[in-house]
Amino acid sequence: MKRHLLAACVSLSVTATAAGAQPLTVAWREKPPYSYTENGVAKGFLLEQARQIFEAAGIPARFVNEPQKRIWANFSHSARNYCSFGWYRLPEREAVAQYSMPVHMDQPHVVLVQPAALARVREHASLKSLLGDRELTLGVVDGVSYGPELDALIAAGANRVMKRTVDTATMIRMVAAGRASYIFVDREDWYHMRGKESQLQSLVPLDFADMPPGLKRYIVCSRDVSADTMERLNRAIAARLPR
Repeated sequence: MKRHLLAACVSLSVTATAAGAQPLTVAWREKPPYSYTENGVAKGFLLEQARQIFEAAGIPARFVNEPQKRIWANFSHSARNYCSFGWYRLPEREAVAQYSMPVHMDQPHVVLVQPAALARVREHASLKSLLGDRELTLGVVDGVSYGPELDALIAAGANRVMKRTVDTATMIRMVAAGRASYIFVDREDWYHMRGKESQLQSLVPLDFADMPPGLKRYIVCSRDVSADTMERLNRAIAARLPR
């Protein structure tokens, strides 16, 4: 009788702990059209997809808007019960976070050029040649990755670099204002912005044959998030894939 009573008490304790578990904090950054705020309302196709994935997985989540540098500082400083989404898979990030299955596949980046620099940019037939031009200024958003291949090309290049801790939308506006010759930009970002702001219409998108292919984006979670939780997320992601 005592044994049955003890087993029942343990079962109730586990159930109560699970029921009272803290929701995961899911951080997202301003990156329209993936995730952004418009008139005080959180929007974005990847934000909505992430909400649906956590709901389908049965995982309580509290979504918060945080700057990209703070998000990765939180992972680096061992934040607990913490996730984010929409990130590339990079070795330095894998060292501080665990990854889900991919949730999105990007198109290749596009080169977005300020009109005054267009003729010079068009002199280059490859990205290596373009990045080797000391007369051009490349705009770079500090704290983000353009993918491992493009990051390496940028690091080895000879362009002047204008690195700023801003969001992508602000960097695009800076190029339009003549602060840099060109930038690499996510096509989804450009497609979203070009129809919304008339001052951006002068910018010229160019494709390069040797542009690295688009990369996959993932949900990432802190190391303390359980294997069971990650598995539930992966099952919810897999259920959304085309059959």
